[in-house]
Amino acid sequence: MTDTHHRIAGLLLAAGGGRRLGGRPKALLTHRGRPLVEYAVGELRAGGCGPVHVVLGAGAHEVRERAVLDGCVVVQNPDWTAGMGSSLRLGLESLAGTGVRAALVALVDQPGIGAAAVARVAAGFRDESSLVSAAYDGVRGHPVLFGAGHWAGIAASATGDRGARAYLKAHEAAIALVECGDVAAPYDIDTEADLGHLE
Repeated sequence: MTDTHHRIAGLLLAAGGGRRLGGRPKALLTHRGRPLVEYAVGELRAGGCGPVHVVLGAGAHEVRERAVLDGCVVVQNPDWTAGMGSSLRLGLESLAGTGVRAALVALVDQPGIGAAAVARVAAGFRDESSLVSAAYDGVRGHPVLFGAGHWAGIAASATGDRGARAYLKAHEAAIALVECGDVAAPYDIDTEADLGHLE
C-alpha cells in the first residue's frame, strides 16, 4: 500500500448533525475513550489507507478542537445539512490532483466496521476503474472503494442524502463484493437506542 502508484485514500464522511441524537455531532460521540471521528481515522489507517481525508460539518469547530486529526486533510462542508451527497462530493474534490488512485469511503457513525473490513475492501483494488464494496451476508454496505475513474460520475450524481447510491445502482454489474460479515458489524449510530453499541 506504500507504493505511490497504488495509493488508496481513506475518505471519512463525518459531517452529520445527529438530528435524532438531540443534535449532537456524531463525530464527537465517544467510543473506546476517543471521539468517534478519531477512532474511525485510526481504523482507516490501520486498514492500509493513506492519506486520510475527513469531511466535517456539524460542530466542525468543536470537532477540530476536541479530536486529534493530525496528518489528516480536513475538509469543511458548509452545506452539510443538505445531506451526505454534498460531503461525498467535497471529499472527492479534495482528493483530485493528489495522485491517489482510489478513495475508500467510510461513515463516522459505523464504528462496528473497523480495520479488518477496510483492509479487505482495499485489497480488492485493481486499478482506477475498480468499484469494490463490503457485503454483509451478501448485502452491499460500507466501506466502499471508488477507483479514481469513477469520481466524476459519482460527484455528478451525489445529491441529498443519496451519496453514491444512484451511481452504484447504475453500475451494479461492475461492483466487486467482499464479504465482511465475519469481521465487522454494519450498524449505524442514529438514535439514543443505538448508543449502546458505543464502548
